[in-house]
Amino acid sequence: MPAQALGAATGAAKRDAVTKLVDKLTKDMDSLSMAPEERNNALEELKIYGRDPRDADPIFTKEGISMLLTFAFDGKAPSETSRGALRVLANSMVLRPETRPMFVNGRYATKACQRLDTESWDDEFLLARILFLSTYSEQKVKLSPLIKEHGLARSIIANLDRHAKLTSASSRAAAGPMEEMALPETLKLLYNVTHFCPEEASEFTSAVPHIISLLCNRTLPSTRALDPPFGPLVNSLLYLDLAAKTSKSALFPGGEEIKLVLKLIEILGRAMKEYPSSELDTTATPVVKLLLEIYDMGPELVQSRLRDDLLPTSEDRQSVLGKGASLSARLLKASTDPMAPNIGPVISHLFFLMSDSDGSKFVENVGYGYASGYLFQNNVPVPASARATFDATDENGSQRPVNPITGQFIDREQPDDLPPMTDEEKEREAERLFVLFERLKMNGVLSVQNPVEQAVREGKFRELKDDQVEEVE
Repeated sequence: MPAQALGAATGAAKRDAVTKLVDKLTKDMDSLSMAPEERNNALEELKIYGRDPRDADPIFTKEGISMLLTFAFDGKAPSETSRGALRVLANSMVLRPETRPMFVNGRYATKACQRLDTESWDDEFLLARILFLSTYSEQKVKLSPLIKEHGLARSIIANLDRHAKLTSASSRAAAGPMEEMALPETLKLLYNVTHFCPEEASEFTSAVPHIISLLCNRTLPSTRALDPPFGPLVNSLLYLDLAAKTSKSALFPGGEEIKLVLKLIEILGRAMKEYPSSELDTTATPVVKLLLEIYDMGPELVQSRLRDDLLPTSEDRQSVLGKGASLSARLLKASTDPMAPNIGPVISHLFFLMSDSDGSKFVENVGYGYASGYLFQNNVPVPASARATFDATDENGSQRPVNPITGQFIDREQPDDLPPMTDEEKEREAERLFVLFERLKMNGVLSVQNPVEQAVREGKFRELKDDQVEEVE
């Protein structure tokens, strides 16, 4: 039956076909009496049926998964048969999480680790994905023995080395499309292993130079810069020991100390333009975290470049900070974006670090409006001069006064042409704010007291007439 027809099958017909295939392959499991081509074709049909789990239940039963595990890992079946079984197994573990413990409980993770150091991009892709999914199993795989006794770290590092050696576009093209698919799977596995088993993360330190090489030498995609492999490349560094001697040599190589940081700035700049707010938390936050660590340990040349490229410039100060299209403006906007609540504190921390962890410099760099929340939340004393006008260097090297709240050059501020509010407008605005605070309290967004309610209770407002409200000093 053509693959298209197999994929379109539904209902009882599909369930019957899947049952027959599983039974047929289970009977062949021990004897291997079927012709290799017939067996491989049966596994291919099973894979196509299993892409949609509806009416494919026999695949996901204990018997079905056991058959796949046997063909994949017992070493008796030819390599192509093993690979075919791995494909069905990987799809099953993605679509039906309840199948993951069957892999873990059967202790097949050790066999997967032993086979992970492979010259086959297909096998790397499949084995890395299966091991990655096993870290999300209801009964999680025990990672420490896999690292210390079964060569998981050695295999991951060896595979990353093979990817890193493909330094040119032509060599990657010759390797085939599976190379590009295998790399993100290995990186995701590395991230999860170091995240869930931090006590063994030092075993993966040798991977850092390979990851840095891949980050610096591969060309970014034309759109969505942090789509694989670049997002996984950045993420994979987050739990590795970047302070180790070999890591620092790769991060800041002699004569090319800023090579990596320039690539990361390019990636961050693209990401801030190419991803909506709702995606920034998961895509761009790791980049900012990595830049934080790099700034903290990097030489002055690296730190200076980060300050030059990320902090607001004299051009940014022509308007209120955070209102333009520069990278610093986009970062400042993201730091207060409610749709990206996780990236905001990380951006603020990076700006604070680039301000020598000094509250006064922080306010001068980003404006009190952006700095105040971070200072209060982190119990950093607010400098007495935080709201005092200061001077900043403009594009001509001259000193010009700056509004400390907005960070804008004062002589670039637009005059307020709005007429003063009437008493009736003030009362409506007070009512609107009262209702807004009450809603925020009910939703659990704020735990503070409504300031209007507090002011009334403390006697700071008194009623004069039915249509007039006046504040009491």
